[in-house]
Amino acid sequence: MDYLTDGKLVIVGAAGMIGSNMAQTALMMNLTPNICLYDPYEKGLAGVAEELRHCGFMGADVTYTTDIKEALTGAQYIVSSGGAPRKAGMTREDLLKGNAEIAEQLGKDIKAYCPDAKFVVVIFNPADITGLVTLLYSGLKPSQVATLAALDSTRLQSELAKQFNVPMSQVQNARTYGGHGEQMAVFASTVKVQDVPLTEIIGSDRFSDSAWQQLKTRVIQGGKNIIDLRGRSSFQSPAYLSIEMIAAAMGGKPFRWPVGTYVDNDRFQHIMMAMETTITTDGVEVKPVTGTPAEEAELEASYKHLCEMRDEVISLGILPPVEQWHSLNPNIR
Repeated sequence: MDYLTDGKLVIVGAAGMIGSNMAQTALMMNLTPNICLYDPYEKGLAGVAEELRHCGFMGADVTYTTDIKEALTGAQYIVSSGGAPRKAGMTREDLLKGNAEIAEQLGKDIKAYCPDAKFVVVIFNPADITGLVTLLYSGLKPSQVATLAALDSTRLQSELAKQFNVPMSQVQNARTYGGHGEQMAVFASTVKVQDVPLTEIIGSDRFSDSAWQQLKTRVIQGGKNIIDLRGRSSFQSPAYLSIEMIAAAMGGKPFRWPVGTYVDNDRFQHIMMAMETTITTDGVEVKPVTGTPAEEAELEASYKHLCEMRDEVISLGILPPVEQWHSLNPNIR
């Protein structure tokens, strides 16, 4: 069996539904035979490992451990879904303090046990903040730590495909930027439906302005809708998309969607947020994002909301003040 790499991939939170799906997806995509499953819940972890063995993947070497040092030692790629899940009635922001503390420990463990890791994807919510905390404590470069932001864009694509009764492939370049939360910026100006710009359709008899606003709300509440439908938070979609990100970092196919990444430029400072990016074996590269004046205002509002959450984490003592970040992680300027 030919694999993309033989580098060690560690799935943190592997006993859960997201983690177990990530492991299976990575093996189905032939990314690496060298997969280590980590979770403090040993019985569930053993069950996941046993099921993966029952799949009969050729050449796969699936190991598991409840010891984080054993798991991370020698790791080149890491995906973590190891935070508390979102439950009915909760927003992503409700998970802030507890999951930020989990992210702090993850970053410290990466620094201690695999400081030469190539790429890390953080997907537990609020991902913009947990990714930022992980980055700062890991000591890795900003290009090496990313968060899963693609779900909002795939949800936009899905809603538009349903709205116009077309295959999802005929909705091109669906994009949301900024925060992965209630304050995300949903862009219309990037999108085409069957090669027609969405901006030319909105406001027509085919798709009124109010219908567009209602669709945006459905996109923003896409995670809540899954909880309402299934009684639990999303697991199939975040598992698949996060492994697509890892595949790109391993030198596989380009990642098709926005990525949550560290941004510090003239417009946005010291924040993790969804941007237009590319992922290569060198990590994440940020590209400029431009939209209509209304979209730009939404993006600015999303950035402001993220800054408020970041500042709350600082006030809780989980992160030091921004001016001390370079001392914590020399790769942060």
